[in-house]
Amino acid sequence: MNTLTQFLGAASFGTLVYFYITNNIFRYYTKHAIFALSATLCASVYIPLMLWRPKNYKNALLPAWSLKMVGRFLGIRFSVSGKENIIENSACVVLINHQSIVDLLVLAELWPILGNCTVISKKEIFYMWPFGLACWLWGTIYIDRLSGEKAKLTINKTAKTIRSKQAKLCMFPEGTRHGGENLLPFKKGAFHVAVSCQCPLQPIVVSQYYFLDSKKHIFDKGIINVNILPKISTIGLKKEDVDSLIIDTYNTMNTQYKNITQKTLENIQHSIKKK
Repeated sequence: MNTLTQFLGAASFGTLVYFYITNNIFRYYTKHAIFALSATLCASVYIPLMLWRPKNYKNALLPAWSLKMVGRFLGIRFSVSGKENIIENSACVVLINHQSIVDLLVLAELWPILGNCTVISKKEIFYMWPFGLACWLWGTIYIDRLSGEKAKLTINKTAKTIRSKQAKLCMFPEGTRHGGENLLPFKKGAFHVAVSCQCPLQPIVVSQYYFLDSKKHIFDKGIINVNILPKISTIGLKKEDVDSLIIDTYNTMNTQYKNITQKTLENIQHSIKKK
């Protein structure tokens, strides 16, 4: 019986490995499952340590390191440029283009580099324990996604929070996942927070995930290039200036997004030719 069990186990494992190597659909969903489960585990396993200093951004450093190890296991590498542009000793709103769940790896990479980071999340996430509790413990700002007057109060409260803590609020201005040739139009929320706070914007552009395609079910190994751009000041701007601020910021980030993506693909092709 033991021999038969071992044989069946080995055969099953071999079958899984075979499908993982040869079938891109199987590999796509397997990698996504591994990533999602690992992200939850990485966030949750350190909760006992986080309890000693609740709502501190440093609580996310160990989960970030662990998640980066998961990324490497899945074959994802990073190259970060523009570190000299990082805003120091000031609150700011960090703008990052939004592509997929893999963006969690981008946050994990940037968290220790930027320092004193926080994020905004809808209130419902808090109740998704243990992940929601872990997010709260590293300082996530939970809000109700409302409109009208309550939205203005939320913006003002968020601005006050990051200003008092000199925090770096990481936001995805596109508002939804997208990995096309151009960035999606930006939502106004992040810009209203920055103007209300009178703090600078820190644009960060992430190259297109050429190794990831949901339509073709592709999730391969790949390199992600991240470029930290110079700050954009909001001093003296008012809510009437938000629209023009969005246009200027979008043009800057979209141009860089196309450039960094093109260079990434050129480097990949160059590496292939060398082999």
